[in-house]
Amino acid sequence: MRYLPHTQEDRREMLAALGVDHVDALFEDVPANALNADIDLPDHQSEMQVERAMARLAAKNVDAGSVPFFCGAGAYRHHVPATVDYVIQRGEFLTAYTPYQPEISQGTLQYLFEFQTQVATLLGTEVANASMWDGSTATAEAVLMARRITRRKKAVMAGGLHGHYADVVGTVTRFTDDAVTYLEPEPADPDAETQAIIDQIDDETSCVVVQSPNMFGHLLDLKRIAEAAHAKKALLIAVVTEVVSLGAITPPGDQGADIVVAEGQSLGNGLNFGGPYLGLFGTRQKYVRQMPGRVAGEARDADGRRGFVLTLSTREQHIRREKATSNICTNSGLCALAFTTHLSLLGEVGLRKLAMLNHRKAVELRDLLAGVPGVEVLNETFFNEFTLRLRRDAAYIVEALVERDVLGGVPVSRLLTKRDDVDNLLLVAVTETVTRDDMETLARELREALA
Repeated sequence: MRYLPHTQEDRREMLAALGVDHVDALFEDVPANALNADIDLPDHQSEMQVERAMARLAAKNVDAGSVPFFCGAGAYRHHVPATVDYVIQRGEFLTAYTPYQPEISQGTLQYLFEFQTQVATLLGTEVANASMWDGSTATAEAVLMARRITRRKKAVMAGGLHGHYADVVGTVTRFTDDAVTYLEPEPADPDAETQAIIDQIDDETSCVVVQSPNMFGHLLDLKRIAEAAHAKKALLIAVVTEVVSLGAITPPGDQGADIVVAEGQSLGNGLNFGGPYLGLFGTRQKYVRQMPGRVAGEARDADGRRGFVLTLSTREQHIRREKATSNICTNSGLCALAFTTHLSLLGEVGLRKLAMLNHRKAVELRDLLAGVPGVEVLNETFFNEFTLRLRRDAAYIVEALVERDVLGGVPVSRLLTKRDDVDNLLLVAVTETVTRDDMETLARELREALA
Protein backbone atom coordinates (compact mmCIF):
# COMPACT_ATOMS: atom_id res chain seq x y z
CA MET A 1 0.00 0.00 0.00
CA ARG A 2 1.84 3.04 -1.33
CA TYR A 3 0.79 5.44 1.46
CA LEU A 4 1.80 3.16 4.38
CA PRO A 5 5.53 3.43 5.20
CA HIS A 6 5.70 0.49 7.66
CA THR A 7 8.51 -2.01 7.26
CA GLN A 8 8.24 -5.69 8.10
CA GLU A 9 10.01 -4.98 11.38
CA ASP A 10 7.45 -2.25 12.15
CA ARG A 11 4.65 -4.76 11.56
CA ARG A 12 6.25 -7.38 13.81
CA GLU A 13 6.54 -4.81 16.61
CA MET A 14 2.90 -3.78 16.21
CA LEU A 15 1.70 -7.40 16.29
CA ALA A 16 3.83 -8.08 19.37
CA ALA A 17 2.32 -5.09 21.15
CA LEU A 18 -1.14 -6.49 20.36
CA GLY A 19 -0.13 -9.94 21.58
CA VAL A 20 -0.77 -11.83 18.33
CA ASP A 21 1.55 -13.72 15.98
CA HIS A 22 -0.08 -12.90 12.64
CA VAL A 23 -2.37 -10.27 11.21
CA ASP A 24 -5.01 -12.93 10.46
CA ALA A 25 -5.59 -13.26 14.21
CA LEU A 26 -7.15 -9.79 14.16
CA PHE A 27 -9.99 -11.14 12.00
CA GLU A 28 -10.72 -14.40 13.79
CA ASP A 29 -14.18 -13.20 14.87
CA VAL A 30 -15.26 -12.72 11.26
CA PRO A 31 -17.09 -15.82 9.88
CA ALA A 32 -14.90 -17.74 7.45
CA ASN A 33 -17.52 -17.67 4.69
CA ALA A 34 -17.60 -13.88 4.89
CA LEU A 35 -13.86 -13.43 5.21
CA ASN A 36 -13.08 -15.67 2.24
CA ALA A 37 -16.08 -14.73 0.11
CA ASP A 38 -15.55 -15.12 -3.63
CA ILE A 39 -16.03 -11.54 -4.79
CA ASP A 40 -16.51 -11.16 -8.52
CA LEU A 41 -13.83 -8.53 -9.06
CA PRO A 42 -10.86 -8.55 -11.46
CA ASP A 43 -7.44 -9.43 -10.08
CA HIS A 44 -5.12 -6.60 -9.09
CA GLN A 45 -3.39 -4.77 -11.93
CA SER A 46 -0.49 -2.40 -12.36
CA GLU A 47 -0.98 1.35 -12.34
CA MET A 48 -0.56 1.52 -16.12
CA GLN A 49 -3.12 -1.25 -16.67
CA VAL A 50 -5.63 0.50 -14.40
CA GLU A 51 -5.15 3.78 -16.28
CA ARG A 52 -5.83 2.03 -19.57
CA ALA A 53 -8.92 0.28 -18.17
CA MET A 54 -10.32 3.54 -16.82
CA ALA A 55 -9.60 5.29 -20.12
CA ARG A 56 -11.61 2.60 -21.97
CA LEU A 57 -14.51 3.10 -19.58
CA ALA A 58 -14.35 6.89 -19.94
CA ALA A 59 -14.36 6.58 -23.74
CA LYS A 60 -17.87 5.11 -23.52
CA ASN A 61 -19.19 8.48 -22.32
CA VAL A 62 -20.39 11.19 -24.67
CA ASP A 63 -18.45 14.21 -23.46
CA ALA A 64 -20.49 17.39 -23.02
CA GLY A 65 -18.00 19.37 -25.08
CA SER A 66 -17.84 16.93 -27.97
CA VAL A 67 -21.42 17.24 -29.30
CA PRO A 68 -24.23 19.81 -29.28
CA PHE A 69 -25.24 19.96 -25.61
CA PHE A 70 -28.59 21.17 -24.22
CA CYS A 71 -28.80 19.52 -20.78
CA GLY A 72 -29.53 21.58 -17.69
CA ALA A 73 -32.02 20.77 -14.92
CA GLY A 74 -29.80 22.12 -12.16
CA ALA A 75 -26.35 21.46 -13.69
CA TYR A 76 -25.21 23.81 -16.46
CA ARG A 77 -22.29 23.84 -18.87
CA HIS A 78 -20.65 27.25 -18.89
CA HIS A 79 -17.23 28.34 -20.06
CA VAL A 80 -14.79 28.41 -17.12
CA PRO A 81 -11.79 30.71 -17.70
CA ALA A 82 -8.37 29.04 -17.49
CA THR A 83 -7.40 31.44 -14.70
CA VAL A 84 -9.88 29.71 -12.37
CA ASP A 85 -8.10 26.38 -12.60
CA TYR A 86 -4.72 28.07 -12.18
CA VAL A 87 -5.81 29.74 -8.93
CA ILE A 88 -7.45 26.71 -7.32
CA GLN A 89 -4.47 24.50 -8.23
CA ARG A 90 -2.11 26.61 -6.12
CA GLY A 91 -0.89 24.51 -3.23
CA GLU A 92 -1.86 27.12 -0.64
CA PHE A 93 -5.51 26.65 -1.60
CA LEU A 94 -5.62 23.12 -3.01
CA THR A 95 -4.41 21.38 0.15
CA ALA A 96 -5.80 23.79 2.76
CA TYR A 97 -8.42 22.57 5.21
CA THR A 98 -10.77 24.37 7.59
CA PRO A 99 -9.08 27.64 8.69
CA TYR A 100 -9.34 27.13 12.45
CA GLN A 101 -6.01 28.92 13.02
CA PRO A 102 -6.45 32.43 11.59
CA GLU A 103 -2.79 33.34 12.08
CA ILE A 104 -1.83 30.88 9.31
CA SER A 105 -5.07 30.97 7.25
CA GLN A 106 -5.50 34.60 6.25
CA GLY A 107 -5.57 33.84 2.52
CA THR A 108 -8.36 31.27 2.88
CA LEU A 109 -10.32 33.43 5.31
CA GLN A 110 -10.05 36.49 3.07
CA TYR A 111 -11.42 34.75 -0.02
CA LEU A 112 -14.27 33.26 2.06
CA PHE A 113 -15.05 36.76 3.35
CA GLU A 114 -15.11 38.09 -0.21
CA PHE A 115 -17.15 35.06 -1.34
CA GLN A 116 -19.79 35.89 1.28
CA THR A 117 -19.94 39.48 0.06
CA GLN A 118 -20.45 38.34 -3.53
CA VAL A 119 -23.12 35.81 -2.57
CA ALA A 120 -25.07 38.26 -0.40
CA THR A 121 -25.05 40.79 -3.26
CA LEU A 122 -26.17 38.19 -5.81
CA LEU A 123 -28.96 36.76 -3.65
CA GLY A 124 -30.15 40.14 -2.39
CA THR A 125 -29.67 39.17 1.26
CA GLU A 126 -28.06 40.96 4.18
CA VAL A 127 -25.74 38.11 5.14
CA ALA A 128 -24.41 34.91 3.56
CA ASN A 129 -22.41 32.01 4.92
CA ALA A 130 -19.09 30.57 3.75
CA SER A 131 -20.81 27.99 1.50
CA MET A 132 -22.74 24.75 1.77
CA TRP A 133 -22.38 21.37 0.09
CA ASP A 134 -24.79 22.00 -2.78
CA GLY A 135 -28.13 23.59 -3.60
CA SER A 136 -30.28 20.64 -2.58
CA THR A 137 -28.81 20.17 0.91
CA ALA A 138 -28.83 23.94 1.39
CA THR A 139 -32.58 23.82 0.70
CA ALA A 140 -33.09 21.16 3.37
CA GLU A 141 -31.03 23.18 5.86
CA ALA A 142 -33.20 26.21 5.10
CA VAL A 143 -36.35 24.23 5.98
CA LEU A 144 -34.81 23.20 9.30
CA MET A 145 -33.76 26.80 9.95
CA ALA A 146 -37.29 28.06 9.26
CA ARG A 147 -38.66 25.64 11.80
CA ARG A 148 -36.21 26.88 14.46
CA ILE A 149 -37.20 30.49 13.79
CA THR A 150 -40.99 30.09 13.58
CA ARG A 151 -41.35 27.11 15.94
CA ARG A 152 -43.79 25.62 13.43
CA LYS A 153 -43.61 22.30 11.59
CA LYS A 154 -45.46 22.69 8.30
CA ALA A 155 -43.25 23.24 5.24
CA VAL A 156 -44.83 23.71 1.80
CA MET A 157 -42.83 22.57 -1.26
CA ALA A 158 -43.87 24.28 -4.49
CA GLY A 159 -44.80 22.04 -7.41
CA GLY A 160 -42.08 23.67 -9.49
CA LEU A 161 -39.30 22.81 -7.04
CA HIS A 162 -36.62 20.62 -8.62
CA GLY A 163 -37.60 16.99 -8.01
CA HIS A 164 -34.21 16.08 -6.53
CA TYR A 165 -34.31 19.05 -4.14
CA ALA A 166 -37.74 17.97 -2.94
CA ASP A 167 -36.42 14.43 -2.44
CA VAL A 168 -33.51 15.71 -0.32
CA VAL A 169 -35.88 17.71 1.89
CA GLY A 170 -37.92 14.53 2.35
CA THR A 171 -34.82 12.55 3.28
CA VAL A 172 -33.57 15.11 5.82
CA THR A 173 -36.98 15.46 7.48
CA ARG A 174 -37.79 11.75 7.40
CA PHE A 175 -36.91 11.19 11.04
CA THR A 176 -38.20 14.51 12.37
CA ASP A 177 -41.79 15.48 12.99
CA ASP A 178 -41.81 18.11 10.25
CA ALA A 179 -44.99 18.02 8.18
CA VAL A 180 -43.85 18.51 4.57
CA THR A 181 -46.55 19.25 1.99
CA TYR A 182 -45.66 18.60 -1.66
CA LEU A 183 -47.78 20.46 -4.21
CA GLU A 184 -48.60 19.17 -7.67
CA PRO A 185 -46.36 20.42 -10.52
CA GLU A 186 -47.84 22.80 -13.09
CA PRO A 187 -45.57 22.38 -16.13
CA ALA A 188 -47.45 24.89 -18.28
CA ASP A 189 -49.07 27.26 -15.78
CA PRO A 190 -46.84 29.21 -13.35
CA ASP A 191 -49.79 31.35 -12.23
CA ALA A 192 -51.61 28.21 -11.10
CA GLU A 193 -48.49 27.16 -9.21
CA THR A 194 -48.31 30.54 -7.48
CA GLN A 195 -51.95 30.40 -6.44
CA ALA A 196 -51.62 26.82 -5.18
CA ILE A 197 -48.71 27.90 -2.98
CA ILE A 198 -50.62 30.85 -1.54
CA ASP A 199 -53.67 28.68 -0.87
CA GLN A 200 -51.58 26.30 1.26
CA ILE A 201 -50.19 28.96 3.61
CA ASP A 202 -51.91 28.98 6.99
CA ASP A 203 -51.20 29.74 10.65
CA GLU A 204 -49.26 26.46 11.03
CA THR A 205 -46.91 27.07 8.12
CA SER A 206 -43.23 27.56 8.93
CA CYS A 207 -42.09 28.17 5.37
CA VAL A 208 -42.85 27.85 1.68
CA VAL A 209 -40.07 26.70 -0.64
CA VAL A 210 -40.30 28.18 -4.12
CA GLN A 211 -37.88 27.91 -7.05
CA SER A 212 -37.59 30.66 -9.66
CA PRO A 213 -36.87 30.07 -12.46
CA ASN A 214 -38.67 26.87 -11.51
CA MET A 215 -37.98 23.31 -12.62
CA PHE A 216 -39.81 23.95 -15.90
CA GLY A 217 -38.03 27.27 -16.55
CA HIS A 218 -40.94 29.58 -15.61
CA LEU A 219 -40.29 32.81 -13.68
CA LEU A 220 -42.56 33.28 -10.65
CA ASP A 221 -43.69 36.46 -8.90
CA LEU A 222 -42.01 35.95 -5.55
CA LYS A 223 -43.37 39.23 -4.16
CA ARG A 224 -46.94 37.87 -4.16
CA ILE A 225 -45.86 34.72 -2.38
CA ALA A 226 -43.73 36.65 0.13
CA GLU A 227 -46.65 38.91 1.04
CA ALA A 228 -48.94 35.92 1.55
CA ALA A 229 -46.34 34.11 3.67
CA HIS A 230 -45.55 37.13 5.84
CA ALA A 231 -49.24 37.75 6.44
CA LYS A 232 -49.30 34.37 8.20
CA LYS A 233 -45.88 34.94 9.86
CA ALA A 234 -44.31 32.23 7.69
CA LEU A 235 -40.98 32.50 5.87
CA LEU A 236 -40.33 32.42 2.15
CA ILE A 237 -37.40 30.25 1.07
CA ALA A 238 -36.37 31.00 -2.52
CA VAL A 239 -34.34 28.46 -4.51
CA VAL A 240 -32.17 29.24 -7.54
CA THR A 241 -30.58 26.37 -9.48
CA GLU A 242 -28.98 28.54 -12.19
CA VAL A 243 -27.04 31.30 -10.44
CA VAL A 244 -26.13 33.03 -13.71
CA SER A 245 -29.81 34.01 -13.96
CA LEU A 246 -29.22 36.51 -11.14
CA GLY A 247 -27.29 38.64 -13.59
CA ALA A 248 -30.61 39.39 -15.32
CA ILE A 249 -33.36 38.73 -12.75
CA THR A 250 -34.23 40.70 -9.60
CA PRO A 251 -32.55 38.88 -6.68
CA PRO A 252 -34.97 36.83 -4.54
CA GLY A 253 -34.00 38.75 -1.40
CA ASP A 254 -35.12 41.97 -3.08
CA GLN A 255 -38.47 40.30 -3.83
CA GLY A 256 -39.12 39.56 -0.17
CA ALA A 257 -37.50 36.15 0.35
CA ASP A 258 -36.36 35.56 3.93
CA ILE A 259 -33.88 32.80 3.07
CA VAL A 260 -32.29 32.34 -0.35
CA VAL A 261 -30.43 29.20 -1.36
CA ALA A 262 -28.77 28.50 -4.69
CA GLU A 263 -26.57 26.10 -6.57
CA GLY A 264 -23.31 27.89 -7.39
CA GLN A 265 -21.93 25.31 -9.86
CA SER A 266 -22.49 27.50 -12.91
CA LEU A 267 -19.68 29.88 -11.95
CA GLY A 268 -16.17 28.46 -11.85
CA ASN A 269 -17.17 24.79 -11.60
CA GLY A 270 -17.57 22.25 -14.39
CA LEU A 271 -20.28 19.61 -14.65
CA ASN A 272 -17.93 17.00 -13.11
CA PHE A 273 -20.40 14.12 -13.46
CA GLY A 274 -22.65 15.78 -10.86
CA GLY A 275 -20.21 17.04 -8.25
CA PRO A 276 -18.64 18.29 -6.14
CA TYR A 277 -20.85 21.35 -6.36
CA LEU A 278 -21.41 24.44 -4.25
CA GLY A 279 -24.34 25.53 -2.08
CA LEU A 280 -25.04 29.24 -1.59
CA PHE A 281 -27.01 30.42 1.45
CA GLY A 282 -28.15 33.92 2.42
CA THR A 283 -30.67 35.35 4.83
CA ARG A 284 -31.68 38.41 6.86
CA GLN A 285 -29.31 39.80 9.48
CA LYS A 286 -31.78 39.10 12.27
CA TYR A 287 -31.67 35.37 11.49
CA VAL A 288 -27.88 35.08 11.32
CA ARG A 289 -27.56 33.04 14.53
CA GLN A 290 -29.91 30.42 13.13
CA MET A 291 -28.10 30.25 9.79
CA PRO A 292 -26.28 26.93 9.21
CA GLY A 293 -22.62 26.69 8.34
CA ARG A 294 -19.82 29.05 9.21
CA VAL A 295 -19.13 32.73 8.65
CA ALA A 296 -15.81 34.43 7.96
CA GLY A 297 -15.65 37.80 9.69
CA GLU A 298 -13.37 40.83 9.65
CA ALA A 299 -11.31 41.64 12.76
CA ARG A 300 -8.33 43.69 13.97
CA ASP A 301 -5.17 42.25 15.48
CA ALA A 302 -3.30 43.61 18.50
CA ASP A 303 -1.56 46.17 16.27
CA GLY A 304 -4.82 47.31 14.70
CA ARG A 305 -4.19 45.59 11.38
CA ARG A 306 -7.13 44.23 9.37
CA GLY A 307 -7.54 40.46 9.52
CA PHE A 308 -10.10 37.69 9.13
CA VAL A 309 -11.44 35.00 11.46
CA LEU A 310 -14.16 32.36 11.62
CA THR A 311 -17.19 33.59 13.54
CA LEU A 312 -20.37 31.93 14.81
CA SER A 313 -18.85 28.48 14.24
CA THR A 314 -20.33 27.29 17.54
CA ARG A 315 -23.44 26.37 15.54
CA GLU A 316 -21.61 23.44 13.95
CA GLN A 317 -21.84 19.83 15.08
CA HIS A 318 -18.10 19.38 15.67
CA ILE A 319 -18.34 21.93 18.49
CA ARG A 320 -21.95 21.84 19.69
CA ARG A 321 -22.65 18.18 18.90
CA GLU A 322 -26.37 17.38 19.18
CA LYS A 323 -27.17 20.99 20.15
CA ALA A 324 -25.81 22.36 16.89
CA THR A 325 -28.11 24.10 14.42
CA SER A 326 -26.27 22.48 11.51
CA ASN A 327 -24.34 19.39 10.53
CA ILE A 328 -22.35 21.33 7.96
CA CYS A 329 -18.84 21.07 9.32
CA THR A 330 -16.90 21.00 6.04
CA ASN A 331 -17.83 23.57 3.42
CA SER A 332 -17.11 23.32 -0.30
CA GLY A 333 -14.09 25.57 0.08
CA LEU A 334 -12.26 24.89 -3.18
CA CYS A 335 -15.49 25.13 -5.19
CA ALA A 336 -16.22 28.42 -3.40
CA LEU A 337 -12.81 29.72 -4.43
CA ALA A 338 -13.49 28.73 -8.04
CA PHE A 339 -16.84 30.58 -7.84
CA THR A 340 -15.23 33.71 -6.39
CA THR A 341 -12.40 33.69 -8.92
CA HIS A 342 -14.78 33.37 -11.88
CA LEU A 343 -17.16 36.04 -10.58
CA SER A 344 -14.24 38.38 -9.84
CA LEU A 345 -13.03 37.99 -13.42
CA LEU A 346 -16.51 38.76 -14.77
CA GLY A 347 -17.36 41.65 -12.47
CA GLU A 348 -20.90 43.03 -12.33
CA VAL A 349 -20.91 44.19 -15.94
CA GLY A 350 -19.51 40.89 -17.19
CA LEU A 351 -22.06 38.85 -15.24
CA ARG A 352 -24.93 40.89 -16.64
CA LYS A 353 -23.59 40.48 -20.19
CA LEU A 354 -23.18 36.73 -19.65
CA ALA A 355 -26.73 36.43 -18.34
CA MET A 356 -28.22 38.35 -21.25
CA LEU A 357 -26.19 36.29 -23.72
CA ASN A 358 -27.64 33.12 -22.19
CA HIS A 359 -31.16 34.50 -22.44
CA ARG A 360 -30.80 35.70 -26.02
CA LYS A 361 -29.52 32.34 -27.16
CA ALA A 362 -32.36 30.58 -25.33
CA VAL A 363 -34.92 32.81 -27.08
CA GLU A 364 -33.25 32.05 -30.40
CA LEU A 365 -33.50 28.30 -29.83
CA ARG A 366 -37.07 28.54 -28.51
CA ASP A 367 -38.14 30.26 -31.73
CA LEU A 368 -36.34 27.65 -33.81
CA LEU A 369 -37.84 24.64 -32.03
CA ALA A 370 -41.34 26.11 -31.97
CA GLY A 371 -41.45 25.48 -35.73
CA VAL A 372 -40.68 21.76 -35.44
CA PRO A 373 -43.79 19.56 -35.98
CA GLY A 374 -44.71 17.66 -32.83
CA VAL A 375 -43.11 20.25 -30.50
CA GLU A 376 -44.98 22.62 -28.19
CA VAL A 377 -43.08 25.19 -26.10
CA LEU A 378 -44.75 25.55 -22.69
CA ASN A 379 -43.01 28.74 -21.53
CA GLU A 380 -43.92 32.37 -21.95
CA THR A 381 -41.20 33.45 -19.51
CA PHE A 382 -37.82 31.80 -18.96
CA PHE A 383 -34.13 32.57 -18.50
CA ASN A 384 -31.96 30.04 -20.34
CA GLU A 385 -34.09 26.91 -19.93
CA PHE A 386 -37.58 25.97 -21.09
CA THR A 387 -39.89 22.96 -21.37
CA LEU A 388 -41.06 21.25 -24.54
CA ARG A 389 -44.09 19.00 -24.83
CA LEU A 390 -43.31 16.37 -27.45
CA ARG A 391 -45.72 14.09 -29.28
CA ARG A 392 -43.55 11.12 -28.27
CA ASP A 393 -41.90 9.92 -25.06
CA ALA A 394 -39.14 12.39 -24.14
CA ALA A 395 -36.73 9.75 -22.80
CA TYR A 396 -37.04 7.83 -26.06
CA ILE A 397 -36.37 10.99 -28.08
CA VAL A 398 -33.30 11.84 -25.96
CA GLU A 399 -31.84 8.38 -26.63
CA ALA A 400 -32.60 8.76 -30.32
CA LEU A 401 -30.78 12.11 -30.33
CA VAL A 402 -27.78 10.55 -28.58
CA GLU A 403 -27.53 8.11 -31.48
CA ARG A 404 -27.35 11.20 -33.70
CA ASP A 405 -24.55 12.74 -31.54
CA VAL A 406 -26.78 15.31 -29.86
CA LEU A 407 -27.40 15.62 -26.12
CA GLY A 408 -30.82 17.16 -26.51
CA GLY A 409 -31.94 17.85 -22.93
CA VAL A 410 -33.25 16.19 -19.80
CA PRO A 411 -36.58 14.29 -19.70
CA VAL A 412 -38.75 15.59 -16.85
CA SER A 413 -39.48 11.95 -16.00
CA ARG A 414 -35.92 11.70 -14.65
CA LEU A 415 -36.70 14.42 -12.09
CA LEU A 416 -40.25 13.34 -11.22
CA THR A 417 -39.81 9.58 -11.20
CA LYS A 418 -43.10 8.81 -9.45
CA ARG A 419 -45.30 10.46 -12.09
CA ASP A 420 -46.39 9.10 -15.44
CA ASP A 421 -48.02 12.27 -16.79
CA VAL A 422 -44.70 14.00 -17.60
CA ASP A 423 -43.23 11.38 -19.93
CA ASN A 424 -43.47 13.61 -22.99
CA LEU A 425 -41.89 16.69 -21.36
CA LEU A 426 -38.31 17.67 -22.20
CA LEU A 427 -36.18 20.34 -20.49
CA VAL A 428 -33.84 22.18 -22.86
CA ALA A 429 -31.09 24.50 -21.58
CA VAL A 430 -28.97 26.96 -23.54
CA THR A 431 -25.77 28.64 -22.35
CA GLU A 432 -23.09 30.77 -23.97
CA THR A 433 -21.35 27.55 -25.08
CA VAL A 434 -24.13 26.76 -27.58
CA THR A 435 -23.59 27.91 -31.17
CA ARG A 436 -26.07 28.59 -33.97
CA ASP A 437 -24.86 25.43 -35.69
CA ASP A 438 -25.65 23.47 -32.50
CA MET A 439 -29.17 24.89 -32.48
CA GLU A 440 -29.81 24.05 -36.11
CA THR A 441 -28.46 20.55 -35.56
CA LEU A 442 -30.85 20.00 -32.63
CA ALA A 443 -33.83 21.31 -34.62
CA ARG A 444 -32.99 19.10 -37.61
CA GLU A 445 -32.35 15.93 -35.61
CA LEU A 446 -35.36 16.50 -33.38
CA ARG A 447 -37.56 16.87 -36.46
CA GLU A 448 -36.31 13.52 -37.79
CA ALA A 449 -36.60 11.76 -34.41
CA LEU A 450 -40.22 12.87 -34.08
CA ALA A 451 -41.15 11.97 -37.66
